[in-house]
Amino acid sequence: MNYRVGIDIGGTFTDFALLKDDEVILHKNLSTPEDRSLGVMQGLGALAAKEGLSLQEFLSRCEAIVHGTTVADNTLIEMNGAVTGLVTTEGFRDEIEYRRGFKEDIWDVRLEPPRPITPRRRRLTVPERVLHDGTVHKSLDEDALREACRKLRLQNVEAVAISFLFSFVNPSHERRAREIVQQEIQNAYVCASHEVLPRAPEYDRTSTTVVNAYVGPRVTGYLEKLVQRLVEGGYERQLMVMQASGGVMTKAYIDGAPVRVLASGPAGGVVGSAHCGTAKGCPDLLCVDMGGTSYDMSLVIDGQAPAEAGWNMHHRYMVGVPMVKVETLGAGGGSICHVHRGALQVGPRSAGSDPGPICYGRGGTEPTVTDALVMLGLLSTDEGFAGGSFTLSRDGVAEAFQAIAEEMGHGDPEQAAFDCWRVVNANMSQGVRRTTAGKGIDPRNLVMLAYGGNGPAFAAIQAEDLGITRVLVPRASPTFSALGTLVANPTIDEERSYIASAGALDVERIRTLWTELSDRARRYFEGAGFVPGDVRANYQLNMRYPGQNFSLSFDFAADAPLGDLSFIQKDFAERAVALFNARHMAEYAHVREHEVPEISGVRLAAHVVTPSPKASGGFVSSGVAPVPAKERRANLGRGFGQVPVHIGRDLAPGMEVTGPAIIEETFTTIVVYPGWKAQIDRAGDYQLVRS
Repeated sequence: MNYRVGIDIGGTFTDFALLKDDEVILHKNLSTPEDRSLGVMQGLGALAAKEGLSLQEFLSRCEAIVHGTTVADNTLIEMNGAVTGLVTTEGFRDEIEYRRGFKEDIWDVRLEPPRPITPRRRRLTVPERVLHDGTVHKSLDEDALREACRKLRLQNVEAVAISFLFSFVNPSHERRAREIVQQEIQNAYVCASHEVLPRAPEYDRTSTTVVNAYVGPRVTGYLEKLVQRLVEGGYERQLMVMQASGGVMTKAYIDGAPVRVLASGPAGGVVGSAHCGTAKGCPDLLCVDMGGTSYDMSLVIDGQAPAEAGWNMHHRYMVGVPMVKVETLGAGGGSICHVHRGALQVGPRSAGSDPGPICYGRGGTEPTVTDALVMLGLLSTDEGFAGGSFTLSRDGVAEAFQAIAEEMGHGDPEQAAFDCWRVVNANMSQGVRRTTAGKGIDPRNLVMLAYGGNGPAFAAIQAEDLGITRVLVPRASPTFSALGTLVANPTIDEERSYIASAGALDVERIRTLWTELSDRARRYFEGAGFVPGDVRANYQLNMRYPGQNFSLSFDFAADAPLGDLSFIQKDFAERAVALFNARHMAEYAHVREHEVPEISGVRLAAHVVTPSPKASGGFVSSGVAPVPAKERRANLGRGFGQVPVHIGRDLAPGMEVTGPAIIEETFTTIVVYPGWKAQIDRAGDYQLVRS
């Protein structure tokens, strides 16, 4: 028996999905913030025990371990990355602070700029200049660079980002600068923009390189430690790491640009959602993931979760690598409930896994959303929580909400817990409205797919608020992002700049760039043990009309053999314009018929198809009415009452549970609110529908 393991580290729990033939085995354990690799190894040991194997035997049988991590995101959220310096072209010292004049909320006069990763004292310039065609206008002043290194060394920098003008056309100055910086500042993490994001414009490239330098030491240090522990444990293959683009790749590839793992955990959930929704006949999805720390929202349209390159503002920083679009709120089970200036607020601060919510019994003193669910009777304190790893307790919970109630002036702790439930639900629903409205999408036309440990507890009531009438809750929803990493294929998604009018294209230049990208992808796939003939590639163009700030990406040749550029014919330019106009019409509902568009870059998305969990759907009533295992006093939004409680393992395909009811699965709780039904489909997954 061979295994495939998907892992996703969250702020509170580390999730595991073990694929054994067509069977999926789930596991959760608390994350270990002091060393997250310890939590990973603990979970792998638990999976080995479930299979009756030693850790070494289990790891030796693993065909693949695929890992999504929040290390980079947590570094940006907590702003505890490496002390970072920036070396750039003379005259461009402050461009990264101008941010293209971008402000997240133009109406908020009190919105402060983001905390700078590289404050001005650590942004230094050197004389050098490469022109747009790659011509060297001014040679690199190596003495000035060494002096800049001396100043950075005095500031104890741990990482240095190098970003020179037009280095993506001619990287010779950046390459030499990297050599000098490594000589002058030993043991520093050094990265150059032509390797991280080799394209224009310069702000996007510089910002992405700075973020890469800031998170790089944390990401690479963590992955190196995890790989070492896996090897010592008996794992014989390469660790695959989830990327923001929705694909996975080896640690060797990630080491070149660790910024690619930003939002990798949420990306796994979106990829898994697209896979699951398509199998169940629901290609248009609103994906919501409520875990212990955050609430993530994303959209899947026509069964696709496309990775968009370009203007990706992530944690208030511009990151230009391809990313699956995920919007995040500080609303999870660990989000802290508090009163601020007389108003009840939930989040964004989180209790995390240590000490965690009060009901965890690990020393937490501030009430959280999970504590509110315990107070409302939605979560059980009778049996094991998170797969039996520990039991929730009501000790101290009522007292904490009593304090909130007194601050609110009514003195009823149960009402205070209910108000917290209402506030966090409203926050999440409003977040969804902002996300869908910004994309011109009516949520009523979507099916909601809810996952994460806490997502199913709120899904139906949120759907009701949004006008959605159907919700999918996979049985694997508590570890769905981990399962999604097993759906994702090994992928390399990169681009190169080439700016020219479609009426004056250098087709051979485009051929050369695609060839370089293909050769680079082939090297990494071969290094990962894949046969080049199994690699398929989408050759894409980035185009725009003159004067547009942003380009649109589209496939020029889809699912082509890697390196086969026979599709480049004499009519290349005419076909490119036609494809771009069609893409522009689909995106913006108009084309500029009398304008000649321009190419801004070429892109290659190459992948290998690997085994993934099977998904199916379809509900057919069995006519068997399930008998609840017990009843519990609970408030499902309409006051307290005795509510039937069903145990998930007792429910079979074809059964239907009518709300109000609670379904307790091993790692999550599904709340069937009044006016809703929970149906178990052929795959054993749940779908919630309005009665």
